[in-house]
Amino acid sequence: MAQRLPILLDKKPCYDIVFSQNFDDLWLDLEEFGIANRRVMIVTDSNVRSLYAEGLLNALQDKCLKACLFSFEAGEEHKTLDTVKEAYKALIEEGFDRKDLLLAVGGGVVGDVTGYIAATYLRGVDYVQIPTTLLAQADSSIGGKTGVDFDGYKNMVGAFKMPVLVYMNLSTLHTLSERQYYNGFAEIMKHGLIKDAGFYEWLISNMYEICERDLNVLEEMIMTSCTIKKLVVEKDPTEQGERALLNFGHTIGHAIEKAKGFELLHGECVALGCVAAAYVSWKRDLITMEEYYEIRDMFVPFNLPITVDSIDPEEILKLTKSDKKMEAGKVKFVLLKRIGKSMIDKTVKEAEILDAIKEIYFSEEDMKA
Repeated sequence: MAQRLPILLDKKPCYDIVFSQNFDDLWLDLEEFGIANRRVMIVTDSNVRSLYAEGLLNALQDKCLKACLFSFEAGEEHKTLDTVKEAYKALIEEGFDRKDLLLAVGGGVVGDVTGYIAATYLRGVDYVQIPTTLLAQADSSIGGKTGVDFDGYKNMVGAFKMPVLVYMNLSTLHTLSERQYYNGFAEIMKHGLIKDAGFYEWLISNMYEICERDLNVLEEMIMTSCTIKKLVVEKDPTEQGERALLNFGHTIGHAIEKAKGFELLHGECVALGCVAAAYVSWKRDLITMEEYYEIRDMFVPFNLPITVDSIDPEEILKLTKSDKKMEAGKVKFVLLKRIGKSMIDKTVKEAEILDAIKEIYFSEEDMKA
């Protein structure tokens, strides 16, 4: 039986996160939203279209007023306003109004794009998140942050728009490539590092089962990760304070992502950013040297990078100043007080950030050594 985790805002139910190992219960949930009298558009990408989206579209045909599908090319480089514009056009041509429904079927890019479309089309329509990647299931589908990149800068255009439901079919994780599967672990490790030392230790203890994609272990892992994010989001849904802790590793991570032209996946860049942020935490005597090296090395078994080549550290530093999390000209940097406890710091100096970037930079000289 599917498990459910309710998200509360202002202490009132907002939406449920459903954890299942198939799509069997999805239709019951959608029926609660009156889909028999609504048009439904599935938004997906070229990777997920044939895997899941077309099958869901066929199943929807006799369950709703009208079912259609909008698909765009997979990849972060297509997370843009141009894609949103094409989706608006499709919605208008299909006659969608404010009472209709969008389904985001795919990974984090699909979820972010669909959420932004839902927030802005006719000033707001309902949408459902159906995440099919580990990154999306453990993090990006939760919390109502939506948006697109602008001129290569991450999530510079966006809105807060809560879904009406998040439905996770964990069996979709078995169809991911190894690289895409491990891409989700940076965010999961991040949740343990910033909020739950016990969960961090659990990840280490269950490393073998996680790598083998044991669905029961994955369900426990993803539920715990979502619970951590849920507690933060419920306290601060629009990131006025504590929710910024979820940006641990993202300031430098986003800068690397842009500098590398999205050659590296989001989770890979976040892993690098987490190592850099942990390094600053160590140098400030917030964590020990042993804790820093353990954090750094724990990304390795999950196939995530801890060094990066072919970058200019000065360029990365410059790009951190373009981060959307800047406040009054200062970077809001998230540091670790200890494993499982984090804080927001606005006093991190450029020299500290540059040192941290150099710590993860694997130069040509290093290659020759």
